[in-house]
Amino acid sequence: MDETIKVDEIKDVDSSIRDVSPMHITGRVDISSTKITFHIRIVGYLILPCSRTLVDVNYPVNVETTETFLLGEAEYETGEEVHRVKGDVIDLMPVIREILLLEVPMQVFSDDDNSKGGAPQSGKDWEVIRGKEKQQKVDPRLAELAKFFEQNDSSND
Repeated sequence: MDETIKVDEIKDVDSSIRDVSPMHITGRVDISSTKITFHIRIVGYLILPCSRTLVDVNYPVNVETTETFLLGEAEYETGEEVHRVKGDVIDLMPVIREILLLEVPMQVFSDDDNSKGGAPQSGKDWEVIRGKEKQQKVDPRLAELAKFFEQNDSSND
């Protein structure tokens, strides 16, 4: 199995997905008398909004999965989730859509801090403070108190 498919319909299910690249699907199929097992890899990317600036972020997708479809009504014990075959055709599209939807992270951040067109990073009397900046800045109203604790710590040595 080696083909490229479009899964644009997942944008209708999850509104945070702005766009979906064509997904490259590769893999192999193992067939036995009781089951059919697909070993597939899905590669592509999703366009998601940056949680901080709302600009588009290319979020790479590279997933390997094993999906088992049971033939007939035989019970099959396994630690993995299995699917039942309905009719004479196995449709992998619902499974691929579900896998892609599970890949969407809670938050994604743009690597480019100076993104144009994103949400503002500062305004009147406010600005976005990142972790490093937060640790380095001391509130001017508490500067004298910070000096007091520094002196106290050095006298304990």
